[in-house]
Amino acid sequence: MKLAFVTPRYGPEVIGGAETAARMLAERMRASTDWDVEILTSCALDHLTWENTEPPGESVHYGVVVRRFPTAARRLLEYFELDGKLRVAPGSATLEESRRWVALNGPSCPGLVEAVAASDADVIACYPYLFATTVDAIAVARAPVVLHPAAHDEPALYLRAFRQSFRDLDGLVYHTQAERALMEDVFRVGATPQIVLGLGVDEPAGTGRKGGELLGLGDRPYLCYLGRVDEHKGCGMLAEYFVHYKQRHPGDLALAFVGPVSDRSPDHPDIVVTGTVSEADKWDILAGADVMVSPSAYESFSLVLLEAWTLGVPVLVNASCAATMEHCRRSDGGLSFDSYRSFEASVARLTADATLRSRLGEAGRKYTGRHYRWPAIIERYDAFLRSVVTRGARPRLSTGLLPEVVDGAAYERRG
Repeated sequence: MKLAFVTPRYGPEVIGGAETAARMLAERMRASTDWDVEILTSCALDHLTWENTEPPGESVHYGVVVRRFPTAARRLLEYFELDGKLRVAPGSATLEESRRWVALNGPSCPGLVEAVAASDADVIACYPYLFATTVDAIAVARAPVVLHPAAHDEPALYLRAFRQSFRDLDGLVYHTQAERALMEDVFRVGATPQIVLGLGVDEPAGTGRKGGELLGLGDRPYLCYLGRVDEHKGCGMLAEYFVHYKQRHPGDLALAFVGPVSDRSPDHPDIVVTGTVSEADKWDILAGADVMVSPSAYESFSLVLLEAWTLGVPVLVNASCAATMEHCRRSDGGLSFDSYRSFEASVARLTADATLRSRLGEAGRKYTGRHYRWPAIIERYDAFLRSVVTRGARPRLSTGLLPEVVDGAAYERRG
């Protein structure tokens, strides 16, 4: 059987939770099952501009066929103007306003949508909910459609365009119970076949080097943030909290931001910003950290928590994030903060108590081993997809954002 993933960006260069998750699932489904797997995606790697930087056409990566299609337009200033208006009260936006927001959010990729309409796949998996490619793919697909929402509680989730689109789904795949509860609360999708799958975590790929030496910190203790350095990920807040902490607690403790930088880098003598690093460097830096900090309030899963726990490193998470709090409650592998004062107390407690760090890290390691290893994840995903194929596709009610494709007719972009 054939499985087609639809995702706005694709490739190891793309540092994003949903896009990385789609790639990990696609590669392992191809390697471990008898599914033929292909990716339908854009020629863009940058979600802020949707600029076409990759050549269109077909290529093969780790056995997965990747088909890229050009975006029709770069992101317009109008998107930011409309976004600023709608995010204040997204539930009050009209259907037309919300459809316009999704179209401007992009990427507008007519060739990709044509390919979905003509696809011979037995099932199509869209990842994540937020983009125009997902909304259009759901509308035109002839095969059953499974959505990996990668949803968290953000203004866009409440736009009516998504409510209309999600009526047509044949299956839902969630990262956590918290995500499932959120989707049910907002969209009442309990009757749609669904599974809480999560993701698997890879075995550590470090080489045993000291993380402090890679960071230029020597033997100094450090906290580690891993992921895109971006204000929307809580990085500005984390930097601010850490600077204030150092004013109140002078000493050797440092903070490392490890990952591509989307916003202005924090500037402080005790803060190291690495930019993008190799996989081996990532694991070695993470292994040397006293604590891995996840400041984001907007995560649907957070693979980096599992990576930290694989190494026995405890975590400190934002109490406003349902997904990371669910992991911490179930595992007893970390602490949380909901203000500067609780951040200060948690950091002071964790850095001063090696026994506590060891206990939390070991609890996280056991939790990850029980629930998030790839063989079991792929077995469950395979079975779920086969059940969706057996039930077949429901009639599509939504027209998507672009005129309907009939017998491969070309799309025309709406003005």
